[in-house]
Amino acid sequence: MVFIYTTCQNSEEARKIGKMIVEKKLAGCVNIWPIESIYFWEEKIKEDNEAVLLIKTTESKVAEIENIILSNHSYAVPIIATIDIHRINREYKEWLMKWVG
Repeated sequence: MVFIYTTCQNSEEARKIGKMIVEKKLAGCVNIWPIESIYFWEEKIKEDNEAVLLIKTTESKVAEIENIILSNHSYAVPIIATIDIHRINREYKEWLMKWVG
């Protein structure tokens, strides 16, 4: 199992992308929450409200999910990072594998 971490312009964009991913059975679940971000863009420090999208999936689905994010994201350079999960309870893993295959 892996988590995919990305930030979106707002909760609406995160919901749109998350729903596409789950509907295509590429992830068992996505979590969305608001965050405040400080970052460098176009030679300036920016401060914005964003939404985090945490996608729970398998390694075999990462490339497809990355393509969906890149095709539907409003940012020119979105972060798409994977986090390897070393342990997960058996019941959740079985449920996830049943959903995403």
